[in-house]
Amino acid sequence: MAYTAKKTEEKKPVIAEIASNIQDAQSVVLVHYSGITVEADTELRKELREAGVIYKVYKNTMLNFAFKGTDCEALSKHLDGPNAIAISKDDATAPARIISKYNKKAPTLKMLAGVVEGNYYDEKGVAALAAVPSREELLGKLLGSIQSPIANLARVLNQIAESKGGAATEAQAE
Repeated sequence: MAYTAKKTEEKKPVIAEIASNIQDAQSVVLVHYSGITVEADTELRKELREAGVIYKVYKNTMLNFAFKGTDCEALSKHLDGPNAIAISKDDATAPARIISKYNKKAPTLKMLAGVVEGNYYDEKGVAALAAVPSREELLGKLLGSIQSPIANLARVLNQIAESKGGAATEAQAE
């Protein structure tokens, strides 16, 4: 009996770690990772880390306990086999986008489901989320679309000024 109590005590910090990571997360993606090479896994982990994404492998029972009573509870039904979890506190699309990119290199790497900003997404929903550009890309496109009409107006006004200035210089030359 003392052995089981000891085992339970050892699991509590791991469950608390998972719970604290998913608590304020923008997105949590559950990944089936079997069949990925060490090289591809290392690259994937490096890119996820650079994007500020926490990517870890935990036992399914630990994940199940940590998910209870949270938005991630819907992910519990997918806890079967070798799973990893990708958590982002800043960019809601980063885990899905990066894992989807690596899915092309390692076809056995599969996104099972995810919770983004409190909403559950199945495999197809997470795949669709992967197609959404990052926040920085979206802001850049927005800025570009805002600047475009202004730049066009400035160009037209400049051409008008040049044409009027050109006509004035010709008149003075005569």
